[in-house]
Amino acid sequence: MTKLFVTLAGVITTGVLAQAQTSPASAPTDPQIAMIVVTADNVDIAGGKLAAKKSSNAKVKEFAELMVRDHTSVNNQATQLAKKLNITPEQSPTSQSLKSDGDKMLAKLRGLSGAEFDKAYIDNEVTYHEAVIKAVDDTLIPNAKNSELKALLETGKPIFVSHLNHAKELQTSLK
Repeated sequence: MTKLFVTLAGVITTGVLAQAQTSPASAPTDPQIAMIVVTADNVDIAGGKLAAKKSSNAKVKEFAELMVRDHTSVNNQATQLAKKLNITPEQSPTSQSLKSDGDKMLAKLRGLSGAEFDKAYIDNEVTYHEAVIKAVDDTLIPNAKNSELKALLETGKPIFVSHLNHAKELQTSLK
């Protein structure tokens, strides 16, 4: 079952990266980047809320609560910036795929419990954060036209790297 989630996470991230890494003519616009950021955060918030409820592992619960807190904070910053800049976040194939794939991942996680749930959740968090960091570096930052949006992405990246490192530590302890 855990292999299924690693595979699902790989499909999610492959789809996200394939859609996010497009040719310059179809590169995401600032409104699309704003929606990608909000959607990616919402996917992680939903997963964190589920894990905080379902996990009986104190370290997994703590990590899940951190995901909810940090990604809610990034979303609040992104929303405030969008309002300030008068940017209306706009759907794109990438944001739609993130939402759809996140919903599928949550449905699969809901069917698990105990150590199997914890491992699947953390494995997904490792894969998801690796993909998000790659998309931020390779697509979102380079294509952001507004300097404040670009700065938000740049300041958010160390948070995502910290989450990845934390998830990897947990992943090792759950094997």
